[in-house]
Amino acid sequence: MQKLNSSDEISILEHDLAELKKSNRLVDDNNNTSTILKTRLERLLKERELRKSLKSSNEESHSNNVDDQITTSLTDNLPTEEELVKGLKASKLNSNEKDKQPFKQRLLVVANRLPVSAVRKGDDSWQLEVTVGGLVSALLGITDFEAKWIGWPGVTVHDEVGRKSLTEALAEKRCVPVFLDENLVHLYYNGYCNNILWPLFHYLGLPQEDSLATICSFQSQFEAYKKANQLFADVVKEHYQEGDIVWCHDYHLMFLPKCLKEHNANIKVGWFLHTPFPSSEIYRTMPSRSELLIAVLAADLVGFHTYDYARHFVSACTRILGFEGTPEGVEDQGRLTRVVAFPIGNDSDRFVKAIQHPQVKNHIKEFEERFGGRKVMLGVDRLDMIKGIPQKLLAFEKFLEENPSWQDKVVLVQIAVPTRTDVPEYQKLTCQVHEIVGRINGRFGTLTTVPIHHLDRSFDQHALCALYAITDVALITSLRDGMNLVSYEFVACQASKKGVLILSEFAGAAQSLGAGAILVNPWNVTEVASAISYALNMPSEEREKRHHHNYVHVTTHTSQEWAETFVSELNDTVVEAQLRTTQIPPVLQTEHAIESYRRSNNRLLILGFNATLTEPVNAPDRRVDQFKEMEIKLHPELKEPLKKLCNHPKTTVVVISGSHRSILDKNFDEYNVWLAAEHGVFVRTGNKKWIQNISDNLHIEWMESVKHVFEYFTERTPRSYFELRETSLVWNYKYADFEFGRLQAKDMLQHLWTGPISNASVEVVQGGRSVEVRAHGVTKGAGISGILGQVIHDKDMKEPIDYVLCVGHFLPKDEDVYTFFEPELPPATPSPSHSSNLGSPSNGVSPNNSARRMGSGGFSVSTSDSEDGGSVNGKRTTTNKGPSVLDLQAENYFSCAVGRKRSTARYLLNSPADVVALLKNLAD
Repeated sequence: MQKLNSSDEISILEHDLAELKKSNRLVDDNNNTSTILKTRLERLLKERELRKSLKSSNEESHSNNVDDQITTSLTDNLPTEEELVKGLKASKLNSNEKDKQPFKQRLLVVANRLPVSAVRKGDDSWQLEVTVGGLVSALLGITDFEAKWIGWPGVTVHDEVGRKSLTEALAEKRCVPVFLDENLVHLYYNGYCNNILWPLFHYLGLPQEDSLATICSFQSQFEAYKKANQLFADVVKEHYQEGDIVWCHDYHLMFLPKCLKEHNANIKVGWFLHTPFPSSEIYRTMPSRSELLIAVLAADLVGFHTYDYARHFVSACTRILGFEGTPEGVEDQGRLTRVVAFPIGNDSDRFVKAIQHPQVKNHIKEFEERFGGRKVMLGVDRLDMIKGIPQKLLAFEKFLEENPSWQDKVVLVQIAVPTRTDVPEYQKLTCQVHEIVGRINGRFGTLTTVPIHHLDRSFDQHALCALYAITDVALITSLRDGMNLVSYEFVACQASKKGVLILSEFAGAAQSLGAGAILVNPWNVTEVASAISYALNMPSEEREKRHHHNYVHVTTHTSQEWAETFVSELNDTVVEAQLRTTQIPPVLQTEHAIESYRRSNNRLLILGFNATLTEPVNAPDRRVDQFKEMEIKLHPELKEPLKKLCNHPKTTVVVISGSHRSILDKNFDEYNVWLAAEHGVFVRTGNKKWIQNISDNLHIEWMESVKHVFEYFTERTPRSYFELRETSLVWNYKYADFEFGRLQAKDMLQHLWTGPISNASVEVVQGGRSVEVRAHGVTKGAGISGILGQVIHDKDMKEPIDYVLCVGHFLPKDEDVYTFFEPELPPATPSPSHSSNLGSPSNGVSPNNSARRMGSGGFSVSTSDSEDGGSVNGKRTTTNKGPSVLDLQAENYFSCAVGRKRSTARYLLNSPADVVALLKNLAD
């Protein structure tokens, strides 16, 4: 076999990786056939393996210095700041290789701010300054994607000349501006983002309202927030090309996924939050809580720094919206939004290599001479309420107080970068910090030394790396922090010193670096003081082991790996969503259903009641009026259309429900409609008399003992209730706390199966928020079988039924009503002398009450009074004797699930409103 050179190997690997991203197929080297990677884990592992192989091949190629090969690897030769901003850190191909460059997926990075700041120098002249940070390095350092930034340039530009010239200047940096006016920035950014969302997400709570004017201001800020998000979406739409990935960042753009999906449902959208996401108990205080959650859930993939934040988000969605939380994310009627933790890293190589820079070495020498052999503790924070600087200073004061011998042997260097200096709360914090520093230095300082060096300023990169390198103990006491990459930077610069990291357990980095760091509760000053003492006296062997653990994590979990992993997961999430979509019924085309209805001569309409024909209870979230919602009422807009349909001589309407017959009587007393209560066990005929439809093997002696169990759990579960029917019982915890209700339901089921129903002929049917116990064999499919025979007999039908519309919001157990009329099902072949059993449906369809035969493209049912057939409530049915009463072609059968995307129905209607519109059109 001919050996490939390095260039050929790299080309093959790049081709395989590109093909895997585009189609989730991999070409087999041996037989050149395409292998489909079926599972998500399989696809992600294969892509990870290809990326590593490509990286290794590139590194080997680079070390061999071959002239005709790719000269840069994915991670070596780190880009300059200018290259980062331009997004041009791609593999540099020579002129002969350019045509072979593999497919690169476009990545649209949407953030509140662009990675450059703009300063106007003239009417059409701009100076752009690079603002490289962790996020910039993470996103523009990746090479597998063609990245473009979209965001606010940080300046207000009113004139067209200025906007055009700035747009052109930013285009050279692969940036696209979103222009916002001053008032919108004030309300959207300074108002809603910084005054509402940021404090709430960091557990500081909402600002106190002291007047109606303040409340109105909050409302105007929220409207500005939505408007700004729409402006971002408009710019994204202008630059979007089919197949692009749109990656939205942070709490500034929570509405953006919804805006994008409303424009184009096929856009690949990911959203990542760089702050903590609070507990649902905190988040639920937000006035616009539901709108924000629903907007974020429009994304395909939602990412957080830690599992805790992801768990809080899922909990908020289940408790506030009533959606189902799964190990994969949040699901609503078959649509899944994946929620995953992606801990961000930093560009560790940049810090590791910076230590060798001559300017950094000079700073290191200068600082070591300045501190004169004392142990150095370091804090680097923004001067912000969440950073816990006062708590840090008080803990250091307590340490000095308890350890007098250390008073002239240790120094705390606290760098506090000023932020939001025009806000009164921050001004107050600055005064508080200065007061504590002055008190401690006055108390423990001498004429030549002070224990705290506090600087209200930022440091350049070289000086900061030097400070990291000489530090013995890094002290991070954040009260709440999304991640805190200062801890990562410190570890990356500690190759020689191997200092100790004291880290707040409330920083996101604690979940990544917790094993090597000393974790503390910053509110416990005594604990932090003890941690300082332990760190300063730690044996060198333990210090080295702790550092090694953290160093390995920091250098392997880089920002580039974080970005590549997120985009890879997003691509795969879309693939999985497409696979699920193929199993979702298509939305009903009402024109087709209406046209078939118009052409038919004998129609049968089978309608569910609950969540199909019922009156909606308007509520933005799960905070519903339980009293009103429990009182089931027919939708007021259906009264006239339903009367028309029921009174039409060529139309028979059947309403089937699990509810008690008294509820159906109350709602349909004035209609000429057939009613089926308790899943078809009882039927109200055309003359408004109730008869028992299913009677065989219907034993209900178990009901009393089950009732006692339901009463017990209703008492133990606030806001739950149960319905006592004639042949079944239903316990509902729809309005209870979701997590508690689910635990109670699990406990109830265990109790039922080991006690009251262990030997009873019953079935337990679990709904989304309910548990129902009913007699064995009772389903809507079995019920409709008997109803059909009764309708045929009572109406003395001579003309065959040639149109069936079956619409409902049914549990999976009752979806046999959809398959009952399916022409494609195998024909039942009952013996003429065999009496069928209602309690034993076959293949999900009860063949008991209506003998069926396959016709050309459909099936038919015939009825007769002869003696050689099965019985339907005393009426005899037979095959191929008498006139055909059901001759249904496939194109004239419409089964529609309402609001349930996982269904055996042929079609989907999204809500009861769609049912109302359909029935109105049919009636007209």
